Amino acid sequence: MCVCVQRSACTVTLLWVCESVKFGQLCSGNPNNSQRTRDRHGAGNYGASRVPHGTHQGLDIRCSDGAEVLAPFDVTLHGKLIVYNNPDKAAIDEGINLRGGGLCFKLFYSVYPGITSHVHVQMCDRSDPTPYF
Repeated sequence: MCVCVQRSACTVTLLWVCESVKFGQLCSGNPNNSQRTRDRHGAGNYGASRVPHGTHQGLDIRCSDGAEVLAPFDVTLHGKLIVYNNPDKAAIDEGINLRGGGLCFKLFYSVYPGITSHVHVQMCDRSDPTPYF
């Protein structure tokens, strides 16, 4: 069941939260959806600093190279997405759009050179995905 939660901090923001939806295992070998912690490229939590690009707009779930990426619950594929549109990053430039359980989210960065391997989970509206884990 999805409900609208009203939050205020000088302004009023409406945020849709599907309280009954929780992500199941996203990556084989990581049954508890452990998050990417700080490494030399920063932290994997939502809102982490990304100098000079602002803040991290998703949540990184650890996923070993070659591991299977799993659907976290019943979802429908709504096409692929291009992340960087940069030939130098071709190996990590694609992701997928998914919908299910009242949520719209994106998965990408299955393998990112020089960083702890992970799957990046980003809500379509760029809200914090952490409550769903």
